[in-house]
Amino acid sequence: MGETRTARRPRLRSRPAAVAAAAAACALAAVAAALLPAGGGPARDRPAHSAPAAHSAPAPGPEAAAPAPCTDPEASLRPAGEADGPAVQRIKARGRLIAGVDQNSYRWGYRNPADGELSGFDIDLVRAVAKDILGDPGKVTFLAIPTSRRIPALQTGKVDIVARTMTITCDRIKQVAFSTAYFESGQQVMVPKGSPVTAFDDSLKGKKVCTAEGSTAELKVREEPHGSSLLTVPNQLDCLVRLQLGEVDAVVNDRALAAGQAAQDPSVQLVGKPFTTEPYGVAMNLADTDLVRRVNKVLEDYRSGGAASLWMKAYERWLAGDLKGITAPPEPKYRD
Repeated sequence: MGETRTARRPRLRSRPAAVAAAAAACALAAVAAALLPAGGGPARDRPAHSAPAAHSAPAPGPEAAAPAPCTDPEASLRPAGEADGPAVQRIKARGRLIAGVDQNSYRWGYRNPADGELSGFDIDLVRAVAKDILGDPGKVTFLAIPTSRRIPALQTGKVDIVARTMTITCDRIKQVAFSTAYFESGQQVMVPKGSPVTAFDDSLKGKKVCTAEGSTAELKVREEPHGSSLLTVPNQLDCLVRLQLGEVDAVVNDRALAAGQAAQDPSVQLVGKPFTTEPYGVAMNLADTDLVRRVNKVLEDYRSGGAASLWMKAYERWLAGDLKGITAPPEPKYRD
């Protein structure tokens, strides 16, 4: 999981325009650690230190232990009833859900230029969690965090949840807890149009590839470089800027995110086919097992209703234009 460019930049028509957009993108990426109040102004309007603490990150209990050996990392804890555990009580006592998100991923989590609101598929899901726990979808404090800081933000108690196109993996379930998968994607290669690179294969030999630090894309390129050299950056948005400036030859990213980039920038395109399976989950602290069960309850409700479900409505609103042919959300898997 990585990020895409924000809709804040204008649609790029040419390489010079891309260069001009790059400066704006870099400036926007620089605020990735700033607090984003729900429904409020840009991140700079409130300093990061004003964020209320999520919790003190207690040691995980026995129920939180990751299954061993890891054969199905997507299997999560079954939804619980309405009884509140300590994590849910903490959120209710505070009166707000603190969520780690992206503000630069077009279609997923980005500042809508029409109204200045934080919008996207992940944002809708966060608001659904806030509504279920607090009775109001607006009771959210959004915290923008870079890819490499998602897990530390949960482990240190800076946020309650992370909903940020985060792939569930065997390595990650040892560090944080996940909900069931709410979307499935796959890694794909993005290049400028006219590039000799055709897929995630030996056409990358001698090329410079960019990925976000701490992403599943980084791991995959390190495992199978195909003769390429790797550049890692804090956010996937930075990879797009490097590609626009000609500083890298290709970007490896989740197809779901890269499709949004290509939709905004006609000078780039996706090539080859997705070569991994990337199930996205809502991430939480390992100790917050009651919150995991509560989020899974929200997801059960979110998926229910077939074509009329909240999940399908969010898909049609945000993703269907770039990711066609999806007819249903992923089926949930449970380990208990």
